[in-house]
Amino acid sequence: MPTDIIQWFPGHMAKTRRMMKEKLKDVDLVIELLDARIPQSSRNPEIEKLTEGKPLVTLLNKAMLADPAATEQWAAHYRAKDQICLAVDCVSGKGMEQLMPAIRKLLAEKIARYEQKGMKGRRLRAMVVGIPNVGKSSLINRLCGSKRAKVENRPGVTLAPQWVSTTMGLDLMDMPGVLWPRFDDRETGENLAITGAIKDDVVQIETIAIALCHRLRALYPALLATRYKFEWTEEITALSDYDLFEFIGKKRGFLISGGEVDTERCANMLLDEFRAAKIGKITLDIPKKEQKNADV
Repeated sequence: MPTDIIQWFPGHMAKTRRMMKEKLKDVDLVIELLDARIPQSSRNPEIEKLTEGKPLVTLLNKAMLADPAATEQWAAHYRAKDQICLAVDCVSGKGMEQLMPAIRKLLAEKIARYEQKGMKGRRLRAMVVGIPNVGKSSLINRLCGSKRAKVENRPGVTLAPQWVSTTMGLDLMDMPGVLWPRFDDRETGENLAITGAIKDDVVQIETIAIALCHRLRALYPALLATRYKFEWTEEITALSDYDLFEFIGKKRGFLISGGEVDTERCANMLLDEFRAAKIGKITLDIPKKEQKNADV
């Protein structure tokens, strides 16, 4: 998969950058959502520059789908940099009780200044940012207690900034999800496609599924073998990523005339089962200092 797979993102990024710059003056802090399965790949490398030093809370969303040990490593990674990082799941609500205490701690001085000026209880304002399909609308709906933002399990649903109020003294600005013009490496682009941050209809679906096979055999071989009911014999271990992909398709009976594997059906199945955590709780990114201990 080429690193410049999405040709239209440069203009989209520029538009969102202008919107963020214009709206930042209206907020007290930024809430950044990352996908807990790919914290590094899902973080816009320009986020610190784009937020211009505004107080930042980072949420590792979809933590219920990720490897708990890896999630804790990532949370520790950010905390070591004196950054607030919380593992949450915006759909189930797990971990969300940590958010407001963390925000009030981060903004303690500002809140104190408001109170000194006779503005006790003044509503706080946060800009919610993150890549497409990372769960920004789910976060907003969870905090509002109602479906105020449109939610779909596909990228590109939120198209313009929108303000919503919560019952906890916090107003939220939902920004459109945005990817950056070029990915640093092939793996970043593949990880974004595997998790659904890039629309399936603009990628080579079989190529992405084969990349997933490559990640799983390296990081979670036991989970892969258990889900698709095989053992890592010398013969199977020697298969290429493509041949392993076809082997799984045959195991599932995804055959067409001539006994060939229906690769599109197999690819969709693999990606769907990964995204639903049916293969297991999996994290594809790990902090760099932990990479030597990546085997599972």
